[in-house]
Amino acid sequence: MVGHKVRNMKLHTGTASAGTRGEDVRSDCWVEVVLRRAGGLSVELESKVESLYGASIRSLAGDVAASLGVAHAKITIVDAGALPFVIAARLECALKRAEPDINASYLLPPLVRPKRVDAGAPLRRSRLYLPGNQPKFMVNAGLHGPDAVILDLEDSVPPGEKDAARLLVRNALRCLDFYGSERMVRINATEQGQTDIACVFPAGPDVIVIPKADSPALIREIARSINASRPPNQSGGVRVLPIIETPLGVVNAYAIASADEAVCALAVGLEDLTAHLGTARTRDGLESLYARQAVVLAARAAGVQPLDSVYSDVADVAGLRESCRISRRLGFDGVGCIHPRQIEPIHEELAPTPEELEWARKVKAAAAAAEAAGQGAVAVDSKMVDPPVVRRAERLLAIATRIGLKV
Repeated sequence: MVGHKVRNMKLHTGTASAGTRGEDVRSDCWVEVVLRRAGGLSVELESKVESLYGASIRSLAGDVAASLGVAHAKITIVDAGALPFVIAARLECALKRAEPDINASYLLPPLVRPKRVDAGAPLRRSRLYLPGNQPKFMVNAGLHGPDAVILDLEDSVPPGEKDAARLLVRNALRCLDFYGSERMVRINATEQGQTDIACVFPAGPDVIVIPKADSPALIREIARSINASRPPNQSGGVRVLPIIETPLGVVNAYAIASADEAVCALAVGLEDLTAHLGTARTRDGLESLYARQAVVLAARAAGVQPLDSVYSDVADVAGLRESCRISRRLGFDGVGCIHPRQIEPIHEELAPTPEELEWARKVKAAAAAAEAAGQGAVAVDSKMVDPPVVRRAERLLAIATRIGLKV
């Protein structure tokens, strides 16, 4: 490779790799780097699309190496349909594993995205979790229509792949179109969370998800870290979403929800919570009823959205639907999901029913008539309608309008 300007840097010789390879791999690649003291850059490429994209892949490899100050290396790329953002992330990871002293980053040009248009708080009926180390799940995630995607750096990523996941998530945020889905990143609960924020926040996620939130001090600390990581030219509010996953978090739920103006919602994570309680998670959810109610009450008291946990049995659609109906009755605005096939049932079960909309229309009409007649209250279907009931009816109609139902 020639023509790439590199900064002066003392490099050690070293070998490292990143990514995956094999017959079942798709939308990914494997990269090996052998650093050397002389000989320039060479790129060996194995790809089914080499005749079409080989030159651009080699050029990208040269750009990544140059931006990190690497002038001499043998780079091997085994491509299985990886997009440029994946190749760049895998190569950057391999180079940094081979030479830990590299502090620079390679930033692809950001994708120009249309601005989100939301009246009030965004809909968060569904949050689709995507493992941060598996790009094949990221590429088409937005096509499934979740209200939010969560690019996960925590539990779904093995400890040895945290560095690779950060770079993939950062590049995905800059380059993928999620078709209007709110883009969330779940950071690690340990000190790695600060490293996560420093890496991904400059790429502009909409929300930082804080796992195992158990104190308001943690929320304020992370909000400060996010502000410190924002580039000088990046404006806009910082939003964070704490997940209550411990008994202490349940006890401190309101303090957490109101800890900082950056908090936009409060979620409960039942897999970790039931483990802390020393019990199994059941289909009827009695073991977590108090915790879920506590999260709803805390969120409503703080003026943020309450969001329920994931339903972990992907094959049990009937169970998911029943769980969503319970979530809605408890007062949750949304439910997490771990597979795209869960999105449609969640949206259907959290939507106002035809009977509810008919009731809401009656209430709104009766309230308007009462106001015109100078009356303070009115009966609908033999039940008294007062201002709190009217507000509930108006909320149902507003939700129906936002999700495209006829009102």
